[in-house]
Amino acid sequence: MNWGTKIIIGMLTFMAFIIVLVVQMFRSDSDALVDNDYYEKGIHYNIDYNKKENVIKDKAAPEVIIEDNTIVITFKENATGTVKLIRTADKRMDQNLVLATDAANQFQLPITGKAGGLWKLQLDWKSNGTAYLYEKEVML
Repeated sequence: MNWGTKIIIGMLTFMAFIIVLVVQMFRSDSDALVDNDYYEKGIHYNIDYNKKENVIKDKAAPEVIIEDNTIVITFKENATGTVKLIRTADKRMDQNLVLATDAANQFQLPITGKAGGLWKLQLDWKSNGTAYLYEKEVML
């Protein structure tokens, strides 16, 4: 076999590889890098930005501690709202929970059965009529 034949075989192999990748790309159902509600998030960006600024202005950032199999979140004042536990590696593992603090202004989030790794904790709450939004990455 001469060098010209080897070049042709190499080119055909490379082209077959590229065709397989293109077919696989078109067959995939979703793209993990694109949000389904991108435009809706863009419209509400200013609201979320103001909530994050309220956390800084009022020094209302909650204290997040991981103890045993529980995430303990301590707020400055009584709070009600929502907690989103977002798995950065797999969107299907995301959870939305209702947030209501106890008498000690704490909320306990059990993490038994959750996959280890990096998670994003997103707290959206109201205290004394003021809306807040706080995000923190936690390692379980």
